[in-house]
Amino acid sequence: MSDTATITTADGTAAVLALHGAEPVSWTVSGREYLWSADPAHWNRHAPWLFPVVGASAGGRVRVAGETYPMAQHGFARDLPFRVTAQAPDAVTLRLTDDSETRARYPFAFTLDVTARVTPGCLAFAIAVENSGDTALPYALGFHPAFPWPFAGGERRAGGGYEVAFEHAERPVAPQVGEGGLLLRDEQPLPLAGATLPLDPSIFTEALVFLNARSRWMRFAGPDGSAIRLDAMDFPHLAIWTKPTAPFLSLECWTGHADWADFAGDLATRDSQRLLAPGAKAHHGVTLTVEEPQP
Repeated sequence: MSDTATITTADGTAAVLALHGAEPVSWTVSGREYLWSADPAHWNRHAPWLFPVVGASAGGRVRVAGETYPMAQHGFARDLPFRVTAQAPDAVTLRLTDDSETRARYPFAFTLDVTARVTPGCLAFAIAVENSGDTALPYALGFHPAFPWPFAGGERRAGGGYEVAFEHAERPVAPQVGEGGLLLRDEQPLPLAGATLPLDPSIFTEALVFLNARSRWMRFAGPDGSAIRLDAMDFPHLAIWTKPTAPFLSLECWTGHADWADFAGDLATRDSQRLLAPGAKAHHGVTLTVEEPQP
């Protein structure tokens, strides 16, 4: 049995998803690869899904009804096997459900479905989170894809011709990140000019987090005018991340975020964690698009 699922279109746009984590590990358009290679010398992932938390939890643990449970950064979905529940030439649905292993870290019943579909130049995801238990389900969801930098000529340096353009002008500040990946109340200034962030590897000591962003899309644009665009549906927070010497850039969308450094409450009260009623289902969407240079 294969440990991946491949989907493709007649024009040759294709994607490969690993059943491990439902993670897309390849996305090619016109023969060009647009996902990061997961080179372990820099970062050994391509585009993981984050669930049931996004970011770090204080002390690597969460509290539920007075009990504490171990919780790794970004949760556990990215490290568990999903199963295929539907497959077509251009689409596949992968599912994760709770079991004894997840309940030892997160004492809730859930179903997480990730449906991937390719269309010419695009890779789109429909994500459904279902509360299959009888108590409210506190969850956060995130997508963490990374792309080669550079991908369209130019250089990976300040003034190298790369930028991230947002749908709307965003606040030119981001929360500082403290010990253990927890968010601080202090903010750091960003060289954001309205809706455009010129890219410079030196500004990425940590992820640049745009809490409650105005924009629903952002574009990683190259010097030739081509771009990789991420559109997010019902993901209020956006982030941009790389390492100073790593040849990739990650565009991220989140429903939640890391604990504030001064938080010590129950998971259900964690800032921006969502509560899903018993039997309810929530839907989120992400679309990645390659945009060609304008003539």
